[in-house]
Amino acid sequence: MKLELKVKTGTLKKRYKRFFADIFYENQLVTAHVPNTGSLKSCLFADQDCYFTESDDPNRKLKYTLEIVSTPTGFVGVNTRTPNDMMKDAVKVGWLAHWKEFPEVKPEFKLNAETRLDFRISKGDKHHFIEVKNVTLKEGHSAQFPDAETTRGQKHLKELMQLKEQGHGAEIVFFIQRNDVESFKPAKDIDPEYARLLKQADESGVKITPIVCDVTSSSISLTTKILPIQW
Repeated sequence: MKLELKVKTGTLKKRYKRFFADIFYENQLVTAHVPNTGSLKSCLFADQDCYFTESDDPNRKLKYTLEIVSTPTGFVGVNTRTPNDMMKDAVKVGWLAHWKEFPEVKPEFKLNAETRLDFRISKGDKHHFIEVKNVTLKEGHSAQFPDAETTRGQKHLKELMQLKEQGHGAEIVFFIQRNDVESFKPAKDIDPEYARLLKQADESGVKITPIVCDVTSSSISLTTKILPIQW
C-alpha cells in the first residue's frame, strides 16, 4: 500500500496562519497550502528540506501543496488527506486481518445529523466503525496524538464507545506518518481530556490501532506494523 508523489524539493522558511507555508524554491519564495490543522509540533525546524506537489487546477488559489518535511530523525508526512485516501484502499483489500471479514465498505458514513465517521465496514448486518486520525507528533521515541486540543476528537471517542455499547465493532486508527518511533501514547499534556477518553475507550473494548508508515521524500507506504501503546 504505497502512495507515490511527484514532488518538488525546497527549503521551508516558515509556516503561518496555519494553512500557509513559504518555501524557497529555484531562487524564489513560493507559497504552498499546508493541509493540516494541527500545530505540527516536533515537525518544523529552521530551514529544513521540504517536499511539495504542484496542481494544474486553474481554480486553486495556491498551486503548491506541502506534503512531506525532513526532520533530524527522518521524513514526516504532513498532509492530513493522505490517511483517508490510503485507508480507503487498505480497508477494501483487508490490509489488516480483522478487516478481511467485512467486504462492504462505506467511507464518510453519516452516523447522525452532526457526525460522520470515516468508515463503516460490514458483512450483512454486522458492522464495524472506524475513525482515522493523522499522527505527526513525536516526543522521545513515542508517536503521540493529538498535537493540539481536539474537542472533535473527544466527540468521536464518545461516539465510538456508544457504538461498542450497542454491539457494533468500533476502532480508532492512528495513522502515523513517520517511522522514527517505537510506541504510541496519548498526548496528556496537550489534551488531558482526550487522553482520559482514549483510555476509557480502550477499557470499553474500542480497538485502538496505531499503524506506522514508511515515509521517504517522495512516497508514503502503509506497513502492517502496529505500535505498542503506553498509557
